[in-house]
Amino acid sequence: MSTRDLIGLIASFGYAFSLLIIAEVIRRWRGYPQDFTRKFVHIGAGMWVFGVLALFENWTIGIIPFATFIVLNYIFYRFRLLESVDSPDSSPGTVYFALSITLLFLAFWRTNSADDRGYIAAAGTMAMTWGDALAAIVGKRWGRHHYQIGRGRRSFEGSATMFIASLIAMLLTLLYVPGSALSPLSTPISFTVALLSSISAAIVATLAEGVSPHGTDNISVPLLAAAVIAGMLAVVQ
Repeated sequence: MSTRDLIGLIASFGYAFSLLIIAEVIRRWRGYPQDFTRKFVHIGAGMWVFGVLALFENWTIGIIPFATFIVLNYIFYRFRLLESVDSPDSSPGTVYFALSITLLFLAFWRTNSADDRGYIAAAGTMAMTWGDALAAIVGKRWGRHHYQIGRGRRSFEGSATMFIASLIAMLLTLLYVPGSALSPLSTPISFTVALLSSISAAIVATLAEGVSPHGTDNISVPLLAAAVIAGMLAVVQ
């Protein structure tokens, strides 16, 4: 483990616990509802994938923080230790969240290698981070036209938000991460290829979010979005 990796671990765990503490503080002292604080943590944790890409020298060390939170999030969920994240009726979505990010970075991230495709892992995470979070917020507050598949009840307004937010977040990731300091040895992606890949992945992510049972979209959305992007890049690049 290098000094850079050690700094990355300290920064990652410090950031994660700070995020949880802030969420608890604003819930208890400021009276923010649990659905707000949960999404606050959801977005904050998802965005840290860029911190991970920037800080770590060895990918095998870099996946440790998210992998650790598979276990920690299960403990938090099982014993309801953090009301800002887990209410009595919450699903184990936070566990799936950490699991999906860990799987994506195991599959695609390779530091100091021309085979590095960590940007695909980051893009898949963005579909979950922004698409899923904003879809839930918009759907709950402004959703007026609903549809139901199985037990899942969604709104067309939320699904439209899911598509747009996922598309934008993934497009920006594919345009600006490959070839940058976050992935210096990877090949930059043209706008046309990035756009086509993002549109395809956003369609699949939106469909997955619409049909996935409560909480499991934190697994289906990022994994399927990343798989579509990987497939599209393999075909068109």
